[in-house]
Amino acid sequence: MKINGKNIIITGGASGIGKALALRFHAEGARGITVADMQADPLQDVADQIGGLAVAGDVSDEAHIKDLVAKSEAAYGPVDIFVSNAGIARMGWEESPDETWQLNWDIHVMAHVYAARAVVDKMIANGGGYLVNTASAAGLLSQVDSATYAVTKHAAVAFAETLSIRYGDKGVRVSVLCPQQVRTAMTENNLEGVAGVDGTMEPEELAEHVVTSMDKEEFLILPHEQVIDYMRRKTSDYDRWLGGMRKLRDMYIK
Repeated sequence: MKINGKNIIITGGASGIGKALALRFHAEGARGITVADMQADPLQDVADQIGGLAVAGDVSDEAHIKDLVAKSEAAYGPVDIFVSNAGIARMGWEESPDETWQLNWDIHVMAHVYAARAVVDKMIANGGGYLVNTASAAGLLSQVDSATYAVTKHAAVAFAETLSIRYGDKGVRVSVLCPQQVRTAMTENNLEGVAGVDGTMEPEELAEHVVTSMDKEEFLILPHEQVIDYMRRKTSDYDRWLGGMRKLRDMYIK
């Protein structure tokens, strides 16, 4: 799908990946861009830079997603592309409080569900559309320092798969963005962690990969090309791969 002339919503749009995508889509000639985030002031700054619309709110609240879509439609017409990008780094294990698990679930999974509920039927009625859901390489591989992150990112990938299976023949294209480490506020205190084993990518470089993959309508958007090789190793010999992940754990977790 070409970006030019499209109406686009981006959640998590105040900084990092979301901001970089907003700027890149604007450069591609998007008809309208609506950015959403809980950080109202930097969000408005991004909207001002692209001549877009800022809608502050919480993506874990379905009412906010409905309001976000309604405001985007009122400003720019039907939504062509919804980039469900918001994410958090609330790491934890099985002993973590239920509240930590629930927060990860709400942001990393239910926000994608709410977005699909809000726009898919309308996209089909309008002849098509595009969903881009941000997950992580952790959703394809795993995360050696957090169960809450790995589990919910796996679920995000699975949900994107089901969307593509259900709606791919009805004009709704789906991509899932699965980078390793990207330089954002979420990673700034952990640049030496295992996610950065292949280097830390700048958000602007990632945005280029997203535009290229969307143009090809590829399901997996893999800015770090090594991830596909890691996936092949994982599926070809799971036990060996798990042993390798334990070695990584020992290297990076003190």
